[in-house]
Amino acid sequence: MRFRATVENVPIFFRIIQAVEKLQKKCIIKFTEAEMHIICHNDSNEGGIQVWSVVKAESIFTSYRIQSNADNQITVTISTEALLSALRSSSSSAASSIVAAAILPTYDADEVVMKLAKKNDQAVLSFEMFGTSRTGRKVRVAHDVRIEVMRPVEVEKLREPLCPEPDVHILLPPLQKIRTIVERLRPLSDILAIRANSNGKLQISISTDDVTLETQWVGCANPPMNREGPTQDKSDDDQDRDPEKMYTVLVSIRSFLKFLNSHVVSTTTIACLCHSHCIILYVYIGEVADAGGVLTFYIPSVLDGDG
Repeated sequence: MRFRATVENVPIFFRIIQAVEKLQKKCIIKFTEAEMHIICHNDSNEGGIQVWSVVKAESIFTSYRIQSNADNQITVTISTEALLSALRSSSSSAASSIVAAAILPTYDADEVVMKLAKKNDQAVLSFEMFGTSRTGRKVRVAHDVRIEVMRPVEVEKLREPLCPEPDVHILLPPLQKIRTIVERLRPLSDILAIRANSNGKLQISISTDDVTLETQWVGCANPPMNREGPTQDKSDDDQDRDPEKMYTVLVSIRSFLKFLNSHVVSTTTIACLCHSHCIILYVYIGEVADAGGVLTFYIPSVLDGDG
């Protein structure tokens, strides 16, 4: 099998892995001829939260070439921390904090090549950075990230969660604003109630023996959706429902905060609530109409009932 690509958009790749690394220390990446799939399933993840992402190869890579006996697909497990380190070392523009910027090398990469390789009988995802130092000297830096290549029979077992048809879809306010609110609620409760209706109302709240706190937004958009994403027309079921009826999912605050780390990627996020079952969150990379990909988060309900 062969794989080689130039990482043209390092900052976006970095921010995607940054969001995933907060959730899970290892992830699965499946490369196909046109897409990169990033998967975190609940086998090794506290709280049951899962990520099933599809990113268009052209939105991050150029000179993208892949060849394998498995329909030109290559699936690997990889340390998110190690991958993040490799991407951070390639460009100062990938750094999202003062701390990250402080440990960057004294060069900027003009080209970042990612390829499948083998070093000492160990499969690696090899990053080669070609650039210029601050003094004008040509620099080549190599960074290898250990991987495990999954067999096709193992890949076949990967399945997205089965969920009922969502009861309501709602466009979320900026995730950074929600994150600020939820972080303030975290010391007060382990469980967060998320409620929404089809008339643009969104609520997040906590309720304990000592305190009840609620934040509400009105006028949020309710985009019609199907399994593939936004659509133009509402279904008959959507039209027949009472738009004022609130649907509720109770989630772990800790799990929801892990999801909210994806604010570094999000331009648009749509939440789909399956009453008392789960919340599905679509984080779009770029504008919805021309998105470079979408990160799909599944967060299960922690309790039954209306909360």
